[in-house]
Amino acid sequence: MKDIGQRHGSVGLREALPYMRLFKGKTFVVKVGGALLADAAATREALEQVDALRHLGIRVVLVHGGGAQASTLSRSLGSEPRFVAGRRVTDEAALQAAVLTLNGEANTALLAACRALGIAAVGLSGVDSGLVRARRRPPVAVDGETVDYGHVGDVVSVDTGVLEVLIADGKLPVVSPLAADDDGNLLNCNADGIAAAIAVAMKAVKLVLLTDVPGLLERAEDPRSLVSYVDLEGLRVMRQRGVLAGGMAPKTAAIESALNGGVERAHLVSWRVPDGLLAELFTNQGSGTLVVRELGALTPDEQAAEATLP
Repeated sequence: MKDIGQRHGSVGLREALPYMRLFKGKTFVVKVGGALLADAAATREALEQVDALRHLGIRVVLVHGGGAQASTLSRSLGSEPRFVAGRRVTDEAALQAAVLTLNGEANTALLAACRALGIAAVGLSGVDSGLVRARRRPPVAVDGETVDYGHVGDVVSVDTGVLEVLIADGKLPVVSPLAADDDGNLLNCNADGIAAAIAVAMKAVKLVLLTDVPGLLERAEDPRSLVSYVDLEGLRVMRQRGVLAGGMAPKTAAIESALNGGVERAHLVSWRVPDGLLAELFTNQGSGTLVVRELGALTPDEQAAEATLP
């Protein structure tokens, strides 16, 4: 890991062609958050890039969050959102806000944007067709405090049947992170975790998390300290140093879960970088942070690209 400057450049066709051939017929899971959805122009650009992946023969599942929208609604209803270690505490009021925003505002806005682009998309949640089976998270110790996260779910299993049917029919599944337990109790799940679990179950080769930051940073206040690539051991070291705090904690936990579950590579990419998703996936230089299980998994070209960065 080292400090680097901005790595984004135009995606050259010659460099991208080998990746296009390699990824045809493979599955990518792409997750977008509420901050992106609050920006209509950025949402459109992200979806254009997702659609480009589909036109290249890549099977895509799109997972979304909506935390910003849920927090806004909670506050309008007189309830201040609470977070512990970057994760939302979900009481009854917060669960109602999550249902209204995730399955309502956020999912519908994405579907409307897809329609404007001519993308055949179908919205669903983890509850639909038993896609995600979850259980309520038990109270856990966090920094010496016992925390009950309330109606928050941890993924038990994923039944990919409905996703396979939709993809085979040429549709883009757009998944919200609501799930239910075996008794039908609704649970608010972390969208990054849902995306990781779906990626593992779908045997995806890539999990991509679109964020509002450049990627993993050595110093949170310095976007120039972008980490180009890192492995699981590197993540462990960064966590010990306190670098992976706040909202980055659940994201890196999801990445670790995906990689340990068989997903080949995970990417943290800023949606603020024009064509950043395509640059990350189809160039050696990338635009964000690539995470692999072990650095030995990197190709010589990828390692050489890092060595030539300014």
